Order: sequence, then structure tokens, then C-alpha cells
Amino acid sequence: MSLEPSALVLSVAAATAAGLVGPFALMRRMTLASDAISHIALPGIGIAILLHIHPFVGAVAMLILGALLIWALETETRIATETIIGVVFTTALAAGSLITSGEDLIEALLGGVTHLSALETALGVFVACVVVAFVVVERHRLVLALISADIARTAGIDVARLNLRYLVLFALTISLGLRYLGVLLMGALVIIPAATAKRLARGLGEMLGVAVVVSVFSTVAGMVAAVSLRREPGPIVVLVASACFFGSLLVRRT
Repeated sequence: MSLEPSALVLSVAAATAAGLVGPFALMRRMTLASDAISHIALPGIGIAILLHIHPFVGAVAMLILGALLIWALETETRIATETIIGVVFTTALAAGSLITSGEDLIEALLGGVTHLSALETALGVFVACVVVAFVVVERHRLVLALISADIARTAGIDVARLNLRYLVLFALTISLGLRYLGVLLMGALVIIPAATAKRLARGLGEMLGVAVVVSVFSTVAGMVAAVSLRREPGPIVVLVASACFFGSLLVRRT
């Protein structure tokens, strides 16, 4: 078992994107919802397998569809985002479990380091770059919309459109890590580095930087360890990230 350069490149790209979207998910009180959103990919994977197309295509399509559905329900009903995600998540998980079975289900849930084509790697890196650019450009608007939607609208920000763009890019970020972390664990790469950064950082810029460092370190260290131990990378990546979080608890804030 060896670690292919293409898998490492895509995983680092996914980790970078996850590290940047995570802090905003934390501020939006979407920490548990972050994990739930990844499960929306499961029925898409199952349908793709039944249609004999690449599972990643089905996962991306279902994640984007889920993000659009969540945004529409949130906008029209004013129900809390985490409540809507919970309903969509459980529905998707039930449907996906019926459609997908056996080894395909295990691989979808836990991921694994598999061969990636040059096109897959290039597309993954491109999506990660789009996510990075969005967060860097829109970070202040995202924070303002979180503090007060009314003030954000007064400042000329289309809050509904901004939220839609964030949810879609969030879903795409989740899709990037499904190949090596799977449906069950990708949400953890969004949540844990952000929680660690919140403990250590003093401002938004520092929080984003720390989250990216923790996310990338956890991914690279976990994948290298997984190859050495001949294990699937997902659980080890999450354990490394968790160790970083618990280590942050020992740091005294001044």
C-alpha cells in the first residue's frame, strides 16, 4: 500500500478548503450540521453506482442539490439552519442506505486512498482554489452577515445570495474529502480544526490560518500513518485532528 502523489495533492487541497470554511460553520452554529451535510452525498453515490457512473459525480450532484434545498427552506420558512439540515440529512441517510449496500456502502461511509486520474485531481484542486478565493474575498461580509443581517443589508450585501454561495461552496468542500475520509468522517475535518483554531486564535485572520494548518497537518500525518499501518486514512486523520484539539485545551490563553 502506497500513497499516490495525486491522492496527497487532492487531500491537501480538500484540507485547505475545509480549514477555511470550518470557522464560519462554527460561527453559524453549524458544527454538528457540518457532519450531517456530508451524509447527504450517500444517496447520490448509490444512484451513481446503479447508473454505472462515477460515484463522485453522484455525490457532488446530491450535495449541491442538498445545499440548494437547505437554502430554499431556510429562506422561505425561517426555520433554523441546523434543524433543516437535520431533516434533510436523516432523509438522505435513510434513502442512501436503501440504495447502497455491501462493499460500496462501506467505501462510501469510510472512504479510502484510491487511484485518482489527472482530471479528478485537477478538478479537485480547482474547486479548492474557488473555495479559498471565496473565503478570502468574502470573509468580512460573511462575518457582518452573521453579526447582523439587517446591518449587512444596509451595507449593500445581498445576505440571501451570500448564504447560498457559502452553502454551495461548503457542499463542494465536503465533496472534495469524500474519496479519502468518506461520508461519516469528512464533517470532522471541517469541525475539529475550526474548534482548535477558536481555542488558539485571537482574531479572524489568525483563526483561519490556524484552522488550515491543523487541517492540513492532520490530513498529511494521518495519510502517511495510514499507509505505514496499512489502514484506511479516514479514522487516523480524524484522530490526529482530535489530538490537536485536546492538545489545544492544555494551552493557557492570556
